[in-house]
Amino acid sequence: MRARIAAAAGLFLLAATAYHLAGASSAAAASLPTISFGVTEAESPQQVSTALQVLFLLTILSVAPAILLMTTCFTRIVIVLGFVRQAMGTQNMPPTQVIIGLSLFLSFYIMSPTFARINAEALQPYLAEEINQSQALELAITPMREFMFSQVREDELALLSEIAGDDPPAGPEDIPTMTLIPAFMLSELKRAFQMGFMIYVPFLVIDMIVASILMSMGMMMLPPVIISLPFKLLLFVLVDGWSLVVGSLVKSFA
Repeated sequence: MRARIAAAAGLFLLAATAYHLAGASSAAAASLPTISFGVTEAESPQQVSTALQVLFLLTILSVAPAILLMTTCFTRIVIVLGFVRQAMGTQNMPPTQVIIGLSLFLSFYIMSPTFARINAEALQPYLAEEINQSQALELAITPMREFMFSQVREDELALLSEIAGDDPPAGPEDIPTMTLIPAFMLSELKRAFQMGFMIYVPFLVIDMIVASILMSMGMMMLPPVIISLPFKLLLFVLVDGWSLVVGSLVKSFA
């Protein structure tokens, strides 16, 4: 249920725009829809406006996945899980599809309170025709801004504001969303690399110990990775590494 709410709220912009353009009534639901493509001369300004809205919707559809992923916790999670795989030295185990899939479901889990707010405060009132499109978009972006503000660092905000030439903000409401999003992404990258460094340390120690033992035994031609890999896997299993990594990631957003 939480995943359905998160998915519906995460695609709110697309659903709201499609609902606005469709304008479908209950009577039209009984007929089969048809799709036709063509270029004809516009007879009124309203037809030009509708064509531009369709073009804008198609553009949003192409960039919506990137917008949703870059404004959520997905970036930090997928980078940290990638560091785990590299630190263990297991090449393609777990596969990239597994890492991305786990990152997506963890993102939905962490973002579910935010998506639930968007669904309750913006999507459902808009579908019920209680608010218009501009009000729905404003209500939808507010929870996302609050989430990004809870994770962004002041240094990144100051850097992006200085580059954009904005005046010093008096509060969070004075920071434009176009400044907040790249600052949030920079903060996520910084935290992800910090966590990746901490993950690398114990595996690096094992590699150094194994390499020193092999050199002392005169086995310089034997790659240390071949010997250290089973010990790294054993250490990771004994400490329940996946639970520790996932737990730390989820708690880092609290």
